[in-house]
Parts: sequence; C-alpha cells; structure tokens
Amino acid sequence: MQGKIGLEEHFAIPDTLADSKGFLADDTWPELESRLMDIQERRLAEMDRHGMQMMLLSLNAPAVQAIAEPKRAIDIARRANDYLAKEVARRPDRFQALAALPMQDPDEATRELRRCVKELGFRGALVNGFSQINDPSSMVYLDDKRYAAFWAECDKLDVPFYLHPRNPLPSASQIYEGHPWLLGPTWAFGQETAVHALRLMASGLFDRHPRLQIILGHLGEGLPYSIWRVDNRNAWTKAPPRYPAKQKLGFYFQQNFYLTTAGNFRTQTLIDAMLEIGSDRIMFSTDWPFENVDHAAIWFDACPISTADRVKIGRSNAERLFKL
Repeated sequence: MQGKIGLEEHFAIPDTLADSKGFLADDTWPELESRLMDIQERRLAEMDRHGMQMMLLSLNAPAVQAIAEPKRAIDIARRANDYLAKEVARRPDRFQALAALPMQDPDEATRELRRCVKELGFRGALVNGFSQINDPSSMVYLDDKRYAAFWAECDKLDVPFYLHPRNPLPSASQIYEGHPWLLGPTWAFGQETAVHALRLMASGLFDRHPRLQIILGHLGEGLPYSIWRVDNRNAWTKAPPRYPAKQKLGFYFQQNFYLTTAGNFRTQTLIDAMLEIGSDRIMFSTDWPFENVDHAAIWFDACPISTADRVKIGRSNAERLFKL
C-alpha cells in the first residue's frame, strides 16, 4: 500500500540520545544512534522504499519524563520541540510533529502544549509514561489531580495524546529481579503502559472530557485481549466498581482510545484489536528506529484484511484524527 502514515516514529537530540542506549546490545549502538539522529536522509529513503508518505515524529524515551528537576525538563522539552519544528518545516509533506512535554510542571506542560499546537503547528503530544518530579525515585502518573488543567487544555485544543511506554523504576521492578530480559519492549513496557491507561480510564477523566483521545502503541499493550476480563471478573458477585469513573472501562477503551501497530507486526493480534475496538480506531506505525520500516510495511501490506480496512488503518484514520 502506498501513502502509509506512521505516528510512533522517534528521533533524539544530543541531550536525550543516551536514554536509548541500554535497550539493545552494545554492538548495535552505532546503528541505532545513526538512526535516531537522522531525519532527512536514511529515514526518508526507508519511507520511500516502503510506501510511507508521512511520519509524525516524537522524542525518544524516557527523555523528558526522566528528568527530575523541573527547570531542566522544561528546557529540554522546549529545545527538542524547537529542533523538531525546524526539521518538519524542511519537509512538511513528509513529516509532522508530536510535542515532548515537561509534565514535572503541569502549568509549563500546558503552556508548552499550547505553544507547540498554536505556534509551531504540532499535531498533538507524546509523553513517555510517568514522570519523576524533584525526587528521582518518584513516579507520578497522569491521572494525578495536578494534571486537571492540562487535560482541560488538551481537550480544548482538540489534539490527540500518545501515551508511550517507559520501564518502571528499579525500586518498582522487583517482579523482574533476576530476569532483566523482561524489561523494555519484551514485557515491562506493555505492562507499565497498560496499567497507566487503565488508571486514566478509571479516574473519571473521560467523564469530564469525553472528547479526549489517547493513543497506545503496540496494538494496545495487551489491553484488547484483556479488557473484557477487567470489567467482568467474578461477575456473579454483582460487586460495583471501586473507582470514580461512571462507565465500565471497556466503554472508554472503545470511545477514547486509538491503537497503533508500532512494534507489533502480528496479524492475529491485529484482528483481535479490530474485533475489540474496530478498524476505525487502529493506525499503522513502525516504531522506527527501534523496529524496521520494512518489517512493518511488508507485513501490513500483505496481511489478510479488506482493502477498506487497510486504507483506514494505513492512512485515513490518521488523517482524520490528526487533521492532516
């Protein structure tokens, strides 16, 4: 399929580059470093070879969210966004942008989102999970009450918000002790992000802001397969939910979430997600440079779904959601 749009596609700036070093073997670092720091050359060539018209670019992880000192987080976010705006301006037909945000300071994060959307023309934001605030051992999630005004502004601006993974801190990683291979994209990324998404659903956020749209990568971090059980475990007991939200969590999953194929190129999983959330709420992505464009594109172009669904997932859903 020609004209595909991807929206979990990462870059780095020198200040955040080292954040990506530990996820792959040391001998792969020169290749990954080259991929992360390039925007206009190899990236475009990969896109051209595999039918990608556009990438919506976002900063690597955990980056800003792992900077405990708020003033530095604000500075790095602004510099990353300014750099990205200049790169997008060189080829706006091929690249658009998602803002990095300093959630360590909710007021500044709100201002930066507004600046990026109103002044720089960004299409939304991507945040790497919880933020460390002042104390490096802290883990502040986005259902925290301090973010109420931020979510109100996100709703007002009518832009999507991509909830991207990060690893739990070592102090919260006891379940992985002795099994470090489970960290990162193998398992911990998905588990961490799925719980974060469930917290947002249960908090009442979408009752207050029913227009908000949250994006999850990797075909939903396992939630399509599990959301029914989240709402229906021990159903014979008739126990009422013990959270503020007014609806079952599956309702918000179907009304307020989109999924991407980033880093999960599996037809069976795609079909499960289509059955659970619908093809109108799934979008193509590659997760470049951590995954290959060719692996994503060759799989997607050949997977046995209808032409109508392929066009929606490959392009038109993203055009509609991001107003491209």
